[in-house]
Amino acid sequence: MLVIPAIDLKDGQCVRLRRGLMEDSTVFSDDPAGTAVGWAEQGARRLHLVDLNGAFEGEPVNGAAIEAIVDAVPDLPVQIGGGIRDMATIERYLKRGVQWVIIGTAAVKDPDFVHAACRAYPGHIVVGIDAKSGRVATDGWAEVSEMQATVLAREFEAAGVSAIVYTDIDRDGMMQGVNVEATREMARASSIPIIASGGITNADDIKALAAHASEGIIGAITGRAIYEGTLDLASAQRLADDCWSVADASRQADYPLPRC
Repeated sequence: MLVIPAIDLKDGQCVRLRRGLMEDSTVFSDDPAGTAVGWAEQGARRLHLVDLNGAFEGEPVNGAAIEAIVDAVPDLPVQIGGGIRDMATIERYLKRGVQWVIIGTAAVKDPDFVHAACRAYPGHIVVGIDAKSGRVATDGWAEVSEMQATVLAREFEAAGVSAIVYTDIDRDGMMQGVNVEATREMARASSIPIIASGGITNADDIKALAAHASEGIIGAITGRAIYEGTLDLASAQRLADDCWSVADASRQADYPLPRC
């Protein structure tokens, strides 16, 4: 399981929100590219970028900061979400060096767009499913639909989506722990690999998720915890690398690795 640092971009700065509220943001850096280099030096294997302004505007806004990050860490795979609503945006990001684009709001409002994007750019499309009390939220989390997150996940079972980034809005940025059970429900809902997001606070959260990696949880996005120092990125990745569920360990009896 990968531990993936998040760089959320608002007005060209690296920020963190609480429960997705733009008015409740904390600025951690005015140098997003430098922040990316720092995470790379600490052993990050992937970066998660979000154009927060773009999520509300419906089109990319923080393009300059995103390009600076890609240029600063050319060997580090990057995934980007926020304001991706058309093929031209996807093509522009991929040509610029982004590895995966995350379709969020458009996945809810126009599922055919996801299918078309997967056909056009196989292996490069991720769906972002953001949920509040289990229901899907869109437009920068400003709107909450009646659709259940697990139902939406199943709709993309055969589309060729590389992964689903599942965010529990109620936990996001609140430092209250990850919603492990809801993440497991998402993993069980389809065969698409799940990247967990929202609420990761310390090493216990990494252990709790990594214990279910065999169920399809392939990553954990962390933001405020690594910025505020309640989670050390390098240590967290080592823990995820070493962490086996009891079921896995029983099948790997000859390999006495630590268990979660």
